[in-house]
Amino acid sequence: MKSTVLIAYMVAWAGCATTSTKRLNLPPLEAVSQVDLNRYVGTWFEIASFPQWFQRGCTGTTATYTERSDGDIDVLNRCRDGSLDGEVRTGLGRARVTDRETNAKLEVSFFRPFWGDYWVIDLDKDYQYAVVGHPGRDHLWILSRTPTMADATYRTILGGLEVRGYDTSRLVSTPHSPMDVVQSSESNDRSRGIDRQLGKGRLR
Repeated sequence: MKSTVLIAYMVAWAGCATTSTKRLNLPPLEAVSQVDLNRYVGTWFEIASFPQWFQRGCTGTTATYTERSDGDIDVLNRCRDGSLDGEVRTGLGRARVTDRETNAKLEVSFFRPFWGDYWVIDLDKDYQYAVVGHPGRDHLWILSRTPTMADATYRTILGGLEVRGYDTSRLVSTPHSPMDVVQSSESNDRSRGIDRQLGKGRLR
């Protein structure tokens, strides 16, 4: 089975290649101050990313995180191969928190015993979008709870990434099928209805 790896590591790259952070003499990358894992788990749609060999040909990419009883997180990555009508490719991995004070720094493994860094470097206060990076600044994913993102939100994210030293011209947008958009909208409508019934009045 081919693995669609949103969050990945490359053993050779990690061990010997010069990262953008080192090559450009950038300051250490910082993660967000706090992540509530209970709110973070669930399905995220990839909006854009730095191209990586392990995602070559992927479209309609998603990542679904599920809490485990042992405190780790199951990771299910999914995409369509070649086009939005292509064969489904999946990859199942596991994530573990490496910074328990913030929960913003994790490691992910798809091929144990090797693990790769997964840092949440930007996060919407309502957990509607997240940006995942790596301390070397050569891996980057912009994620959303929905298959599309408002242009203003996307531009704000790009501005923050540029301040952090990222070359945002390397980002490639990830297409999603119209059906994904419809299903996401229906799911959000159901969530709003449940929140109103519970008296939360919260829009997701």
